[in-house]
Amino acid sequence: MIAAAERAPKIRAARRATRDVSVRAFLRGEDVWQVSFYAGSARKSQNEVAQVLLSDRTGRIQETWTGIQVAWTMARGYSGAFGRRANAPYVWIGLSLLFMLPFLRRPFRLLHLDLAVLLAFSISYAFFGAGRIGLSVPTVYPLLAYLLVRMIGLARARGRDGGLDPLPALDLRVGPEFLGIAIVFLLGFRLGLNITGSNVIDVGYAGVIGADRLTAGGELYGNFPKDNPHGDTYGPFAYFAYVPFELALPWKGSWDALPAAHAASVAFDAGCAAVLWLLGRRLRGARLGLLLAYLWLAFPFSLLVSNSNSNDALVPLLVVATLLLAGRPLARGAMIALAGLSKFAPLGLGPLVATCPRHGDRRPTATLRFAPATVLGFTLTAAVALVPVALLEGGLLDFWERTVGFQAGRDSPFSIWGYHDVRGPQTVMQAGAALLAVAVAFVPRVRDTVSVAALAAAVIIALQIGVSHWFYLYIVWFAPLVWIALLARHAEPEQAIKPA
Repeated sequence: MIAAAERAPKIRAARRATRDVSVRAFLRGEDVWQVSFYAGSARKSQNEVAQVLLSDRTGRIQETWTGIQVAWTMARGYSGAFGRRANAPYVWIGLSLLFMLPFLRRPFRLLHLDLAVLLAFSISYAFFGAGRIGLSVPTVYPLLAYLLVRMIGLARARGRDGGLDPLPALDLRVGPEFLGIAIVFLLGFRLGLNITGSNVIDVGYAGVIGADRLTAGGELYGNFPKDNPHGDTYGPFAYFAYVPFELALPWKGSWDALPAAHAASVAFDAGCAAVLWLLGRRLRGARLGLLLAYLWLAFPFSLLVSNSNSNDALVPLLVVATLLLAGRPLARGAMIALAGLSKFAPLGLGPLVATCPRHGDRRPTATLRFAPATVLGFTLTAAVALVPVALLEGGLLDFWERTVGFQAGRDSPFSIWGYHDVRGPQTVMQAGAALLAVAVAFVPRVRDTVSVAALAAAVIIALQIGVSHWFYLYIVWFAPLVWIALLARHAEPEQAIKPA
């Protein structure tokens, strides 16, 4: 097996690039041999520079990996590793067409480009699926940068005099009846696909494990099983959210079908559609509510999250719910605390949410009037959520080390910073994202829920640009905010104003 592996062209190149190479071969499973090449002694070195998988029956090479794809199996482009049938071309392309269908009318506007940019992440994801990380990683950042600039520019434009008045109604190709029927169909389709053609990745598995730990009164942080050792890297509410599903469908102690993870994912997915519908109705009316819910259900990346049974839909669910509760300072502070104690990025929205005006309040002074109540709601909720963590074995110190500490020291090839190992520019970007998160609390002074959605999207995108580990599941964190910012600027058809 070693001789067969050494004949592979990639292995020859790897051996030429590394002078001192040792080899180790072992049976992996019942019928696959793994031949690993190490820099230095195989016993002492942890630096595996190449790996070959061969059939035990035929001796043929099945897979050959070098570079980052040796250590990162996630970078190898294994078919169906994320989302299973969601990746089928007819599903992905079909949803993309449905996503754009309501807007396929002339004249073409900047709106069409904005929506096309959201779908253009599919190109990078296709490279990722083919195992071409050198192309998938850099093609993400121009799209993120465009959306960042676009959202900041939109919020600034709305802050000018008269900028909060609605634009003329959009001339959509489809009506409310179509949107309503399509929503019912897409809900059923996504549920069926989740049952018959999805998988549970480590993120969803972690939620079920954490819920089991909480209900059993066991240690939450620092006590995860070997098949998911870093599953305790999320905030406590990411595990609290799984508790009702784990109680109804108890975990059996292994990475099996995990029905609780499926149930939670379906609930988070439907919940996102529901809160978008409610917020759209409140901002402009029934048509916008239906349109926002439809876009969530037709967006292929939200299906990727649902079919991977991840917890990433929990972030937009809680952030959009925060906008829905903008008129209630205590409640919106509590909601953004829950979002930030699920995945930590929404904590960057704290200053913006604290100075968010009530729905329809355009006064510049409104941005600070309710900040104390919002901060109080945030503080009380965060304290309550962290009490069980503090009382469990390990306490807050374990919580910090396993979550923020782990993420801060995490290395990953799925960002330009990790792939190219450039840390200086990353630090500058992270500092810029932090400054933006504070600045949007005060500028622009005249704002409404639409401009707050744009600013929230900008902050989340800026934070994502600066992280060491980025993945396609994170797109849904900001995509609904982008839709709100773009579409809620327009009046409903019966409220349309005549252009000057």
